[in-house]
Amino acid sequence: MAHAISLVSTGFLNCSSFKVRYGRYGALVSKSPGFRPIRAVQDNEGPRRLVDIIRIIPELSRDYFRSPSRRALFGGIALLGGFYVAQTISLSFGALGVNDVIAAVLCVLLTEYVTKFYYSRPKVTFPIALLNNFKMGFTYGLFIDAFKLAS
Repeated sequence: MAHAISLVSTGFLNCSSFKVRYGRYGALVSKSPGFRPIRAVQDNEGPRRLVDIIRIIPELSRDYFRSPSRRALFGGIALLGGFYVAQTISLSFGALGVNDVIAAVLCVLLTEYVTKFYYSRPKVTFPIALLNNFKMGFTYGLFIDAFKLAS
């Protein structure tokens, strides 16, 4: 016979820093330290819809990336991600020995399009800067692989 364990019996829901209360319309509102309150029901329109959640994502991401350390961290992740993708493309097409020219053309088109997109903007936003960092890592990865093949 199987035994069932509930979250209450394990103590996961009995955390002292996690407070639960009921707001207007009987909505369950949870409050944890250091975070915004999470509401299961809106104060004025009834149940929260998916559209409302999608509409607040840009504001939340703007607040999250306001810190310079987070911006630098994600810039580095984009740079290393481009390097990884370049190494993967080079390895997969180089090992097979087919469609090398087509892969090279696609890589050049990708880097040229991103460069044109980046430098044609009057103001560089953070997502566009991440795309440019990805392109720089991609180009660096292809150069490093070319040096490996030359030796």
